[in-house]
Amino acid sequence: MCAMMKSAVCSKAAVRVAQPTASSMMVWQPMNNKQFETFSYLPPLTDMEISRQVDYLVNNGYIPCLEFADEKQAYVSSESCIRFGSQAANYYDNRYWTMWKLPMFGCTDPSAVLREISSCNRAFPKAYVRLTAFDNQRQVQIASFLVQRPAGATDYCPVDKRSVV
Repeated sequence: MCAMMKSAVCSKAAVRVAQPTASSMMVWQPMNNKQFETFSYLPPLTDMEISRQVDYLVNNGYIPCLEFADEKQAYVSSESCIRFGSQAANYYDNRYWTMWKLPMFGCTDPSAVLREISSCNRAFPKAYVRLTAFDNQRQVQIASFLVQRPAGATDYCPVDKRSVV
């Protein structure tokens, strides 16, 4: 079979790979460890990292939009949803947050987006704030990430506490 395939893989001996040890495996902490969309599994973004993301979005012509939600409404739950039954196909349980102003159509200045983020954070210090971006050519949302998590949020684990091992 190997001769017919003439593959370099067939002519080489199999390389033995060390198996991971139990200490290198991680067990995800399920309590107080909720995440949001893109970048949520990383440490919270610094102002400089947010600024870089905004630069990327604006410089690529994407349309930035800020959204915010109260702590109690930020996650999908039975208490925060209105369900219409089986006749409402494709409903989105609590996927939409309140928009901060309108999407920033035609925005070419990343500093304008950063000013709006700052204004929204000051106006709603106890809310989750996320930046979303849309591609108007493909008509899709291409990014969404938190730019503010409430200081008193208890549903979040620091990165070093996300694993029980």
